[in-house]
This record gives sequence, structure tokens and C-alpha cells, in this order.
Amino acid sequence: MEPIPDQGGRRGSVAICLREDGRMLVIRRAQKVLAPLTYCFPGGGIEPGETESQALVREIAEELGVRVRPLRRLWQCRTPWNVRLSWWLAALTEGQHLAPDPREVESVHWMTPEEMLAQEGLLPSNREFLERLVRGEIRVGHSP
Repeated sequence: MEPIPDQGGRRGSVAICLREDGRMLVIRRAQKVLAPLTYCFPGGGIEPGETESQALVREIAEELGVRVRPLRRLWQCRTPWNVRLSWWLAALTEGQHLAPDPREVESVHWMTPEEMLAQEGLLPSNREFLERLVRGEIRVGHSP
């Protein structure tokens, strides 16, 4: 995986959290946030001075009330909106219960890549990642 050159623009970090059965943690965004009611992986913007993994830990804590441990970067892309996204495999710390912030998250789901791709309200920036995952171009561990 070649790193994407930094050409300015916003940066974001996305968490791919897996269960043993290969299902991934997916959120449906709340009504009053950017891209309302779309399905996507949890994550968000990287603040000045933060690393990708630090942003990931902070964003997941804010959105879902849990701590994650970033394991490794899986992929990078640039969205049509000039957001440079870094996709990370992350582990939920054991013994925690998801507590979504209703201002940011409408609902939480565990889906296979195929189930996620079938969602009408899938956030477009997630589609390319999922298609590459299904084709075997990206490996996350328990995925097909």
C-alpha cells in the first residue's frame, strides 16, 4: 500500500472492528450530523497534532463510549470531497458495552461486508473499501 501524498485537505481515520464471526462494527449516523442516517464505519476527523491512531481512539470514545486499540493501518484513500481517509483494524477493549452518543449515532450494527454493501444508505466513501475487501485486495483477518 503506497501512502497517499499529503496535498492538504481534511484527514480522517476509520475503525474496522471485527467479531470472531467476521462481522464488522457499523454505525448509522444520527439525523443531525453530516451525511445523516447513512451507514458507515465509526471514525472521524483528525485534529491538529493528532496521529491517525490517536484520532481513532478519541472518535470511537466520543461516538460509542468505548475504547479501541488500533492494530494496523489497512488502507488509505482520498474521497471525492478531498478527505484523506486512513482505514485501521482496531480491537474493542474487552468487557466494555457500546454506549452510542445519540447526537452522533442513530444505531449500531454488526454486519458482514456483503450486508453492508447491500444497505441503500451506505456512505459512499465506504463502498470502495468494502468492494476491495470482498475481492480480497484488503485483508483484515476474519474477512472472506
